[in-house]
Amino acid sequence: MKTMLTVAVAALLLPLAVQAQTTYRWVDPATGRTVFSDQPPPAGARKATRQNAAEAGDERQPSYAARAAAEKFPVVLYTSPDCTDHCAKARDLLNGRGVPFAEKMVQSGMPELEDLKKLTGGEPFVPVVVVGKQHVKGFEAAGWNNLLDLAGYPKAAPFGSKPANPLAQ
Repeated sequence: MKTMLTVAVAALLLPLAVQAQTTYRWVDPATGRTVFSDQPPPAGARKATRQNAAEAGDERQPSYAARAAAEKFPVVLYTSPDCTDHCAKARDLLNGRGVPFAEKMVQSGMPELEDLKKLTGGEPFVPVVVVGKQHVKGFEAAGWNNLLDLAGYPKAAPFGSKPANPLAQ
């Protein structure tokens, strides 16, 4: 009976211990590389920061693979206010893969419209996705997935990730 009580208490306290983990980030003075660890940084480390999991709250960053791909091949989604079905599917595909992206809402008289015309050869057609220097006009899931695969984006968002709110950027 006492063993079962001990196991039950340990099972209840385990999530609290996991949640209280601390993550350290610093720049290694020897190599100049950024290090993430659960161990405190050595003396002389530059740009050292500490964050408790409890302090992080619900701010979830994209996966490492998505951040690495976004650094080399940033994604921009061009939409318009009257594009509902295809633009929603485009957003869902990007969010489903955990792709960080900026969304540009195209309206007449706005600089985004001129950018889109240059990109598409004068035809303001939405949705358009730009991945690095490549782009695809219109929503066609296979073509978009192929472009994202080639850029190194993950095929699925990590469990528990939140959809991007690109218009808030």
